[in-house]
Amino acid sequence: MTNLFLVSMIRETYHPNAYLSKIKNVRLGLRARTYVLNILEKHSGDAKTIAQEAGTPYGVVIHHLRLLEAEGTVERKGSRPYVWVLTGFGQKRLVSLG
Repeated sequence: MTNLFLVSMIRETYHPNAYLSKIKNVRLGLRARTYVLNILEKHSGDAKTIAQEAGTPYGVVIHHLRLLEAEGTVERKGSRPYVWVLTGFGQKRLVSLG
């Protein structure tokens, strides 16, 4: 098999809630929102901490948090710096039991 064929066989998987209904979903945005959502599934946090854990610039993280907030997937709590949490709204991730 050629390397090009192997690369085309590998598909990225994105978090189910990374897909937004109000905007065009492009690969970079899906990837960034997946990083953010995966971190928020483990624990809530402020945008700076999420950006550090995701290895993504702060501006990118805050942009996608606001998009997810408009969609109802996340919400901010408290005052600045806001703590971002999942709302429980949206699709649930399917997990294999065996």
